[in-house]
Amino acid sequence: MRNIHAAIFILLSLCGSSFASSAPRPNIVFILADDLGYSDLNCYGSSIQTPNLDKLAADGLRFSQFYNTGRCWPSRACLLAGYYAQQVNRDPGGRNRRPKWAALLPELLKPAGYHSYHSGKWHLDGPVLAGGFEHSYLVVDQDRHLAPKNHQLDDVPLPQPGPENHYYATSAIAEHAVKWLSVHEKEHGASPFFLYLAFTVPHFPVMAPDGDIAGYQDTFAHGWDAEREQRLKKMKQLGLVSCGLSAPEPDVIPGWNKSEAELKQAIGDREVARAVPWKDLTTPQQDFQAAKMAVHAAMIDRMDREIGRVVEMLKAMGAFENTIIFFASDNGASAEQMIRGDGHDITSTPGSARSFLGIGPGWSGAANTPLRRHKSWNHEGGIATPLIVQWPAGIKARGELRHTPGHLIDIVPT
Repeated sequence: MRNIHAAIFILLSLCGSSFASSAPRPNIVFILADDLGYSDLNCYGSSIQTPNLDKLAADGLRFSQFYNTGRCWPSRACLLAGYYAQQVNRDPGGRNRRPKWAALLPELLKPAGYHSYHSGKWHLDGPVLAGGFEHSYLVVDQDRHLAPKNHQLDDVPLPQPGPENHYYATSAIAEHAVKWLSVHEKEHGASPFFLYLAFTVPHFPVMAPDGDIAGYQDTFAHGWDAEREQRLKKMKQLGLVSCGLSAPEPDVIPGWNKSEAELKQAIGDREVARAVPWKDLTTPQQDFQAAKMAVHAAMIDRMDREIGRVVEMLKAMGAFENTIIFFASDNGASAEQMIRGDGHDITSTPGSARSFLGIGPGWSGAANTPLRRHKSWNHEGGIATPLIVQWPAGIKARGELRHTPGHLIDIVPT
C-alpha cells in the first residue's frame, strides 16, 4: 500500500497556509544528486559554493528531516514508483525486475497530459524509454566521469568521448536536459512536462575538471574534524539542527572496502582507510586527503552551475514560475574505497581521469555532519537528504524551513 498518510503530511507541509495557486498543472523538475552528504550544500552548512541551489532554497523551502533509503537503486525505485523498494523487487540487490503493476511516474503522469524526459543516471530495471520517458540521455558508466564507456541516447549506445571532446558527465547531463526542454517547447509547448535530472556526482571515483578543483585547493587543509565543527556551527545558525556531533567511529567502514594494506599498495602511504583523528595523520597524508575533498567539492560546485543552466532555460521558456523544482540526494555521502573502473594510477593527480579514488570515511563523516555513519547504513548519515522545493506560482513561502518528516516514497502520491 502506498504511504498515503506521509504523502498528505508532505503536501500539507509544502502548502500549509502558504499555498497560493489556481495555476494550471505545474511542470515538474526533480533533480537528484548521487552520494551527496546531508551538509554538502552551502545552504545546508558547507562552504562549497552552490549559489543556484541556495537561490532555490531562499525563494522556496528547505526540509530538515527528509529521507531516502541509504542506497542508489532502492531510492530511485521509491522516487519513481511510489512504493517501497522491497515491494517492487528493487531491494536487496537491485537486480530484479519490477512487477508489471509497478508503473513509474511518467506512465502515471501521461494521462494528465505530461511529457516526460530523463537525463543522467537510471539504476532501475529495463530501458529508460520503456519506463514512460520520451527522451533520455543515460550515463551507465559511473566510474569514468570524464569519459564514460557506456552512455546512451534514447537507449542507443554512444561512442566513448575522447580527450578532444572535453567531456564531463555532469555538464553532458545538464546539456541534454536543456535539449529536452527545448524539444518540449517546440513540440509540446502547451503541455506540462516532467524532467528527471539525475546527476552522477559526487559519487566516487572523485573526478572533476582541473579548473573546478583549483578553486578548492586549500579549502580543506584544516581537516575533517575541524570541518565537522565548522559545519555544525553553521547548521545551528541556519536553524537546521539543534544537536551535537555524532561520535567518531574510526572502525566503521563498509565491509566491501579494500583493506588498509590493499589501499596502501594500490594508492600509496598517503591513503587513509579509517576516520582517525586528523592530527594523527602525517603531513603528506593530510595534503593528499585535503586534495581528495577538494575534488568532491568541485563536483558539487559544477553540479550547481549546471543546475543554473537548466533554471535559466526554464526562465527562457517562460516556464519557471509554474514549475515545481525538487532537489534531493539518493543517499548520504559514501565511505566506500573500492578503486573501481580502470584501477588507480599511482602517478596521477587526484581528480584526473586516471585516478579512481573515494573520499573515504573521514570526509564522508564530514559531508554527513552532524549525523552518524554513511551511505549503505540506515543510520541518519546514510538516509538523510537535503530537500529543496520551489514553486513560485504555487507556494508563497520564501526561505522557510520545514521540519516535517518525509521520504522519497511520498513524491509520487503527493
